Amino acid sequence: MKSLKKTFRRLTKAYDFRNYNFILIICVLILSAIGIMAVGSARPSLQLRQLVGVCLGVVGMTIMSLISYKWITKFYWIIYGVTNVALVLVLLFGNVVNGARRWIDVGPITIQPSELAKLFLIIFVSTYITKYRERLNTWPVLGGLGILILVPAFLIYKEPSMSSTITVLLIVMAIVFVGGLSYKIIGGAFLVIIPLAVIFLSIVVREDQKLIEPYQRNRIMAFFEPEEYATDTAYQQNNSVIAIGSGQLTGKGLNSNTTASVKNGNFIAEPQTDFIFAIIGEELGFVGCMLIIALVIICVIQCIRIGLKSPDFTGKLICAGVGAWIGLQSFINIGVATQVLPNTGVPLPFVSYGLSSVVSLFAGVGMVLNVGLQVGNYSKRGLVLKK
Repeated sequence: MKSLKKTFRRLTKAYDFRNYNFILIICVLILSAIGIMAVGSARPSLQLRQLVGVCLGVVGMTIMSLISYKWITKFYWIIYGVTNVALVLVLLFGNVVNGARRWIDVGPITIQPSELAKLFLIIFVSTYITKYRERLNTWPVLGGLGILILVPAFLIYKEPSMSSTITVLLIVMAIVFVGGLSYKIIGGAFLVIIPLAVIFLSIVVREDQKLIEPYQRNRIMAFFEPEEYATDTAYQQNNSVIAIGSGQLTGKGLNSNTTASVKNGNFIAEPQTDFIFAIIGEELGFVGCMLIIALVIICVIQCIRIGLKSPDFTGKLICAGVGAWIGLQSFINIGVATQVLPNTGVPLPFVSYGLSSVVSLFAGVGMVLNVGLQVGNYSKRGLVLKK
């Protein structure tokens, strides 16, 4: 017991626990508690598993907050390799669910490597950019990073999981931007991306196109022509909007058994995951929806605040990556549920059902907390983050 105490003191002697960000922890725990209740209302049989996932996530967050991110980032190439191996294994040996091969059995549990890949790639990209920071705006560095990221992105796309692919790419873009990407390069990229996006959309709307899968095309078409696809592809999104609107100000109450309920009528196929926000809107109303959005915004702000005080550039980028992960994924999930975006499946952070998603997000928050713990020690020594 004494040896464990000594080891703990040695590992945490550089930490200033007064900087432990309890605001971030509390927001994450409230989101998770709402998620447990919402999942239980949507699928009662899954509530206990969600609770177990949150408990595992809290343990993982605590452990990650006490392990120095500087030590973890030393193995960034190994982390990158493990990411790609896991994504290849799921394509070869993964379980097929609804036509997608995204899950793989590891002993008694089933994991989704694409969710874990988001955290691993945040670590990798943050360390890579720090290493080549002075030459970030050169084509060899940017091109090399692009090739390295396209490998896992392609593997995720082949599952297929367009939503996770888009999320990963957006997170990487956010980290690169914070890393100091030149505005000239950003402007040039927009000049290329916008015409390509227009050309892409003009092609995929054709019925004989081969660029994307038919169901992916239908989701895009349903976004532009919801009336025509009201009984097919746009069915769930239409019902999601109805559910959110029917909740009015305070909702119908958790576990509502009213007959006039989108949830009870089984009008949404996966209410515990992609459309969990519809359940919250129907049962907790406008107040519940705004509470979720407010908590997500606070989480993102706290990640940014910790990143701005980071003792080094890598810590700053990790915080930016985790903040972007929480913010972007929340925006996409809520945007789909409210029909602001085309239908694509991503979990609502800390709220949607899913062991891999919950645990990996908690681990990411743990790394952000660790960055914050090391701020006080460096400020006392008078060290300043290099600008």
